[in-house]
Amino acid sequence: MSTLFDAVADLPLEIEATERTRRDRDTSSGFVRTTTTFHLRGDGVEGRGEDVTYDTADHDALEDAPADAFELVGAYDSFADFSASLDDADLFPTGGPEREASEHYRRWGLESAGLDLALRQNDRSLSDVLDVDPDPVRFVVSTRLGDPPLSTRVESILSRYPGTEFKLDPTTEWTENVVEAVAATGAARILDLKGHYAGTDVDQEPDPELYRLVLSGFPEAVIEDPGLTDDTRSLFEGEEGRVSWDAPITGVESVEDLPFEPSWLNVKPSRFGTVESLFETIEYARTEEITLYGGGQFELGVGRQHIQLLASLFYPDGPNDVAPGGYNDAETPEGLQTSPLDAPENEIGLKWT
Repeated sequence: MSTLFDAVADLPLEIEATERTRRDRDTSSGFVRTTTTFHLRGDGVEGRGEDVTYDTADHDALEDAPADAFELVGAYDSFADFSASLDDADLFPTGGPEREASEHYRRWGLESAGLDLALRQNDRSLSDVLDVDPDPVRFVVSTRLGDPPLSTRVESILSRYPGTEFKLDPTTEWTENVVEAVAATGAARILDLKGHYAGTDVDQEPDPELYRLVLSGFPEAVIEDPGLTDDTRSLFEGEEGRVSWDAPITGVESVEDLPFEPSWLNVKPSRFGTVESLFETIEYARTEEITLYGGGQFELGVGRQHIQLLASLFYPDGPNDVAPGGYNDAETPEGLQTSPLDAPENEIGLKWT
């Protein structure tokens, strides 16, 4: 058990009622995002957590499940007991998920709601319990460049919000002209090659030509999730220090299984499933001197606040993919907060204000 988890493990909680709400929104990446928020209520307060499962069909199925499908109502001597109770729970009661990773996403939605409730019922904030002060959070804006890819989206956001930094998803359709135009802005901090995705709308097969373009065109940027094959591995010889990993990271064991010792990791809490696994991995990274930054998954509700809060406590200076949700809209609105986000008030629960 991690020291960080020890700090929250003994918090008691009681759940008297549960509810779920659904959200849908068009995104800048050209798909409709659907998420479900879990509401756990007890002792006059509410804890919330967001299920960021990507497949809309899984959220459709959840709407057909009874309100008490997960049998969460009851008194728990500790948050650790609540977490353990989810080990054998059927999180997809109307049928299995579209993809295996969704088990972790839904588990995180419930665990984060339970932790939020436990903190609120004990009148504590996460920063207070962990004895860590929140700091302002540097963030990057994650976006794709369209089809065909053009630098205009980056340039448009920069014209409205000068100084914005970006996490971009290169695709095989990128050309030298696109790379040169984006590089000229000086705003690209992370290039996500998505070499570990399969069966999604954003799959990108390992492409030696694309990788050469990105490595040479953005010599200072972090390169995330390359697909290392016989044709691409040699391209990263000497570049390992700026390679980061995201999709494969689900806990300490997954970090230890990487093809070489990592210098960077993208921490997406929902990939870990449990609070304990997340905290163990953060502590492991500190011991191994691995640089962390937070990752987002187009959260539409409280999940965005949760990843911002975790970034403020553990990796505030990283190129965190935790921008306010408006940056993910198909049309970027006026009046958005700019980086860095002010440190949140030290309020109870997992609240970000």
